[in-house]
Amino acid sequence: MTNFLMDYTMEKSKIQMLHDACNYIFSQKELPTFQQIQRLRNILNIFEAVDVGIDEFNVDGSPSSSPKITNGLIPGQGVSEITYIHIYECDNFSIGIFCFPAGRTFPLHDHTGMTVLSKLLYGSVYVKAYDWVWEENSSPRTNGLAGTVIDGIFNAPCEPFVLFPRSGGNIHSFTALTPCAILDVLSPPYNDDFGRPCTYFFDFLIPSLPGYALLEERELKLPYDLVVNGAPYLGPPLDVAEDLC
Repeated sequence: MTNFLMDYTMEKSKIQMLHDACNYIFSQKELPTFQQIQRLRNILNIFEAVDVGIDEFNVDGSPSSSPKITNGLIPGQGVSEITYIHIYECDNFSIGIFCFPAGRTFPLHDHTGMTVLSKLLYGSVYVKAYDWVWEENSSPRTNGLAGTVIDGIFNAPCEPFVLFPRSGGNIHSFTALTPCAILDVLSPPYNDDFGRPCTYFFDFLIPSLPGYALLEERELKLPYDLVVNGAPYLGPPLDVAEDLC
């Protein structure tokens, strides 16, 4: 029996392994343990772009808003706007990929009450992340003081990074220094009806207080300068017959 299970696991695609682990871990009533998050990080860490249907080196002739599919893969260098590839979503978690052309920024936005795991598949990206400095009667969506959690450049290959649900807001942004792609796992997904909207922010650095900034919620639900296109998922298919969602 043990050998059979090992053989079955070895036959699974990486995306199936990730889905199955998320389905098990995020279906529980309790928040994931450190060991469970580490298990997900280890799975994410073995991903390459081709594992989710992306050719990171293909330029596709000329960039376009809808990248031309070649050889059954999406050309990673062939997008002119931020492009989202939806892979899977249920009540407990979602999996998707953001592809960035060089120079594009996904502005500061929050993930209140969520666990977020992100894996840079290729390229180079500047990541900035904040958590609120909590005060009595403060709200995760209130303008105010926030402390820096991440402020640095990541170059693939690198280990996945994690934002935790109880650390105070999970507000972060991405700026692509080169064409790049980020595989994201969110638990639970955004849902306005359940008090999990996506809120965007401006940040104002405080020269006299290094490592901190004042955050101000943007008036618009979706910033006018943010353009996100969609593209189909072309990686291995998922078997979701035994989902616990």
